[in-house]
Amino acid sequence: MPDPALSAAIQEAYAAAPSDVVILHTLEIRHPTFTHPIRVVRNFADEESWVALGGAEVQAVLDAMDPEDRDLVGLVARLEADAPEDAGQMVPFIALAFDLDLPPVDTVPVPEITVTMDNVGREITDALDEAAVSQDKIEVTYRPYLSTDIEGPQMDPPITMVMSEVEANPMHVTGRARMLDIGNKAFPAKFYTAKDFPGLAR
Repeated sequence: MPDPALSAAIQEAYAAAPSDVVILHTLEIRHPTFTHPIRVVRNFADEESWVALGGAEVQAVLDAMDPEDRDLVGLVARLEADAPEDAGQMVPFIALAFDLDLPPVDTVPVPEITVTMDNVGREITDALDEAAVSQDKIEVTYRPYLSTDIEGPQMDPPITMVMSEVEANPMHVTGRARMLDIGNKAFPAKFYTAKDFPGLAR
């Protein structure tokens, strides 16, 4: 069953598999204890391609990075206009090997997937260790990009999941992620009380 959230361009890339277009899978991990989101892409370190596509705007993003981090950049691309952080801005993604199976497009109430990231650095491991013992949830957003288009993700809206059962060590990070359970949220979410609506009191 096709996913209606995918753009026509990425559906064509999946169907035709052209040799000059690569689908770049990215993850953004957010938590209140992080100073900034962790953004990774399943790709190799490469900055020349993105400077060629994005010009001065991409170059400015790279120039603002620490040299060690800049050497690991696997993608610079623009986030969607309503992204949770850095909305509409060009941001860097660190090249990192990871595996995830996207949730199927079916009637399962709350699909779950496993996310595994290999060869993670100490910074990511420490951040996730701290987040795992926090009471706040770890949010993960999946965005696919095309190697020929960095002006926005090819999925609208991107998939956002909540990660749980995180295990982190210097070699890899593994966590269970599930879609936000929208089905069990109250609608409308507003509570009508006598304080806010005095006409209800008799």
